[in-house]
Amino acid sequence: MEKYVAIVGTNSEESTNRKLLHFMKDYFGREVDIDIIEIKDFPVFNKPDNSELPIIVKEVAEKIESADGVIISTPEYNHAVPAALMNALNWLSYHTYPFVDKPVMVTGASYGTLGSSRAQLHLKQMLDSPELKARIMPSSDFLLSHSLQAFDEEGQLIDEEQIQKLHALFNDFRHFVAMTNQLMSAHKQNKQEAKDFSWETI
Repeated sequence: MEKYVAIVGTNSEESTNRKLLHFMKDYFGREVDIDIIEIKDFPVFNKPDNSELPIIVKEVAEKIESADGVIISTPEYNHAVPAALMNALNWLSYHTYPFVDKPVMVTGASYGTLGSSRAQLHLKQMLDSPELKARIMPSSDFLLSHSLQAFDEEGQLIDEEQIQKLHALFNDFRHFVAMTNQLMSAHKQNKQEAKDFSWETI
C-alpha cells in the first residue's frame, strides 16, 4: 500500500485544514495509508551552533523520506502561509533534506472565499527553494472555501462536488507520484546540491 505523509500546516487547535486532512485519511483509507503529521511542537528555528536537530524534526524528516509522497494543507494568514509552517520547513531544510525530489500535493482550507489560494502559491515558491527542491504537482490546487461550514459534525465534507474534485485530484496525485518516483537519476546530485547550497556564498 502506498504511504503518504500529510502535514497540518498550522499550530491552531481548531484548524479546518486538520479536518480536511483527517477527512482525506478516512476517505482514501482503503487505497492508501496517510500519516497525519503535526508541526505545533516544533521549536522556533534558531540555527543551533552544534547543528543538532531536535528529535521531532528528525522523526518527521524520516517519515517524509520514507513516504511515497507528501500532502501539505495550509491556511492563509496575510496572503501567506502561517509562521508555524514556515518554521517547520526551515527546520526540514537544515542539515536534513527529506523534500528533495519528493512529490508534494498542496491543499488548503480557509474561512473566506479564496480557499488559501495565495498561501498555496507562497508555499509552492518555498517548496521550490534550493534547500527544499520538492516536486510539486502542477495545476492541482484544492481550495476549500468557507471551511467553517464545509464539514458536518462527524468531520465529513458536505459538498459532493468538492468531494469528487478532491477525489479526482488525489487520483492524479497518485499518478504524479508514480511518474515522479521514476525520475530519480539525478537524486543523489540534487541532494548534494541542497546540502552544499548557502545564501552566504551566492
